[in-house]
Amino acid sequence: MTERYIGLMSGTSMDGIDAVLIRRDPTGWAVECALCHPWPESVVVRLHALCTPGENEIDRLGVADNLVADEFAAATRALLTKADLAPGQISAIGSHGQTVRHRPELGFTLQIGSGHRLAALTGIDVVADFRTMDMALGGQGAPLVPAFHQACLASPTEPRVVLNIGGIANLSVLPGAPEGVYGFDTGPGNTLLDAWHRRHRGGSFDAGGAWAAQGEVQEALLGELLAHPYFAQPHPKSTGRETFTLAWLEQVLARHPDSAPADVQRTLLELTARSIADVLPWQAGSLFVCGGGAHNPLLMARLTALLPAWRVADTSALGIHPDWVEGAAFAWLAHRFLIREPGNLPAVTGASRAAVLGALYPTP
Repeated sequence: MTERYIGLMSGTSMDGIDAVLIRRDPTGWAVECALCHPWPESVVVRLHALCTPGENEIDRLGVADNLVADEFAAATRALLTKADLAPGQISAIGSHGQTVRHRPELGFTLQIGSGHRLAALTGIDVVADFRTMDMALGGQGAPLVPAFHQACLASPTEPRVVLNIGGIANLSVLPGAPEGVYGFDTGPGNTLLDAWHRRHRGGSFDAGGAWAAQGEVQEALLGELLAHPYFAQPHPKSTGRETFTLAWLEQVLARHPDSAPADVQRTLLELTARSIADVLPWQAGSLFVCGGGAHNPLLMARLTALLPAWRVADTSALGIHPDWVEGAAFAWLAHRFLIREPGNLPAVTGASRAAVLGALYPTP
């Protein structure tokens, strides 16, 4: 019997909505079709504004909740058209929603994109709100993808690390035995790189790391950035763009007033690379990268240089395009919800126990 699920994911970079169709049959799981649906710029502006405290937040949040659902529905329709499938052929949508606040230290996280509205607009049952049960059990609510990595990307004979570099970077340590799996957010992935680029060059991101390549690493600045207390915290841990902000960067830069913008960009890229390389668990191994950072040649080159004994590749080497891993993970989590199986790993999130994650929003 063949089952199909759609995963919808938009990360903290807000560089698009990943819509991923996965198929489950007797041979296992496979990505059948995928696309990236662009965010309207007007919606991105609203979402960025919601990521920091401001006036009239409840009204703005309510409007944005519906707008996110509308765009997620548009992404779903586009994916169904591309795959030549009807809504009735999909078992469920796993919707991550759009994170606008992640405060594990306060015991809450908030992803918007009305599940009811999404179900009504698509005619497909929706599973959403994946993170809050884990938090209710004392966990961080993140990262959730290591369970998918273990189920679909681990090897019984080869220890692996799967690294997602989105706005925030997170890794999954897959030692080859399920009981040894763990993971955590390493810190900023692209969030500071994107924000600094938008401020000085416009556009959404530094394509291919081209601007960063024009600068030089400022070691004194890098040392201060790496002194952020998050990096020294033990795992399980998670973070968000609310922690690694331009305001924090500007406070540090005030002590380095002569830093050229391109040098800052290069130093931020080195911050991402070093904060990842410094926490890998073995002297040598295989590192498989997914997310937007996998398309940054300079960042991939720095990881390779910092990890000379490691094999560094993107997840295409494991049979899944690096752009579609997280979307596939939330499609898989929707399946886990429907069969009432746990979706979290307590060793990763710090929850008191494994639990079924999500809430069902059935079609009307």
